[in-house]
Amino acid sequence: MKLYNYFRSSASFRVRIALELKGLPYEYVPVHLVKGEHRQPHYSAISATQLVPTLVTPSQERLGQSMAIIEYLDEVYPQPALLPTDALARAQVRALAQLVACEIHPLNNLRVLKYLVKELGVDDDAKNTWYRHWVRTGMEAFEAELAQLPPSTFCYGDTPTLADCCLVPQIFNGQRFGCDFSGLPRTMAAFEACMQLPAFQKAQPSSCPDNEP
Repeated sequence: MKLYNYFRSSASFRVRIALELKGLPYEYVPVHLVKGEHRQPHYSAISATQLVPTLVTPSQERLGQSMAIIEYLDEVYPQPALLPTDALARAQVRALAQLVACEIHPLNNLRVLKYLVKELGVDDDAKNTWYRHWVRTGMEAFEAELAQLPPSTFCYGDTPTLADCCLVPQIFNGQRFGCDFSGLPRTMAAFEACMQLPAFQKAQPSSCPDNEP
C-alpha cells in the first residue's frame, strides 16, 4: 500500500494511526500542502479532489477521505477492530469520530485558514482566534458526549477505535495553535492513553519522514 499524505494533515494522521494500529506496512509518499504540491499535475492524476490523504491499495485502487479509508482498512484487515461489533456502539463511535472530522476539522483546515488570510484579509491573530474558538467549542461538545458514555480508558472502551484515530490529530493540531484543553477530563485522559501506545507515537507528525520545524 501507498499513503499519499502530509505530516501535519489531521486527516492523514488519522489514517497513519489506523495503519500503525493494524500493523500494516505502507509506503509513505509526502505531499506538501503548504508548498502546493497537492495542486500539481502529478498528484492531480492520483487524486481528482487534490486532497490528502490518498491510499493506494495492493490492487492499485485509489481511495480518498480518511474516514472512508479507515473503514475500508477495518473491513479488509479486521484485527484489531476499530469499530465495535454492536450496531449501537458502532454508531456511538462514528458519532464521536464525525464530531471531530465533520464539525471541527472542516472549519479549521489549511485551505480555510489560508482563505481567511488571503481572501478576507484576516490577520494572524484573528485567524488563530477563529481556530481556537471552533476547536474549543467542538471539544466541549466532545467531552459532553463522552460524559454520556460508560467510563473507559479510550474514547469508547478499553481499546482504541475510530474515535481515537480522529481525536488525537485534532488535539495535536490544537496544541500547535495554543488551544485551551482544560476542563476536559475524559477527552484528555483518552488522548493521554492513546499516546502511551507505540502506534500513536509512530504516526505522529514528528515521526514522519517529511517532518519540518
